[in-house]
Amino acid sequence: MRNLSMLVFILASFTVSLAVAAEAKIDIISPTDGAKLDARAQSKLAYEVTLGGESDHAHLYVDGKQVALLRQTKGSATLDPLTRGMHEICARMVNKNHTPTGVERCIKVTAE
Repeated sequence: MRNLSMLVFILASFTVSLAVAAEAKIDIISPTDGAKLDARAQSKLAYEVTLGGESDHAHLYVDGKQVALLRQTKGSATLDPLTRGMHEICARMVNKNHTPTGVERCIKVTAE
């Protein structure tokens, strides 16, 4: 009976770990995908993070270049003015060693 109780505990712990890892996500609230931004002004990016699995925080990238570290689960970051044209903005979840966990959200914007 004791072995059965231990097995149930281990399986329950494993199931909870999988559920937490599956819930990790990141949302870019604004700007929205396809938005037009003023190329002459800074822009504010609002985000919301749900940590899970190995995720510890997120990194923000513009056209593949890291521009900010996002440590709060909900907040905003200021983007420097962008050159005219299309740009990709991505938020990627990382672990404590700053290694990507595979959870990301990307949008495309146009600076005019």
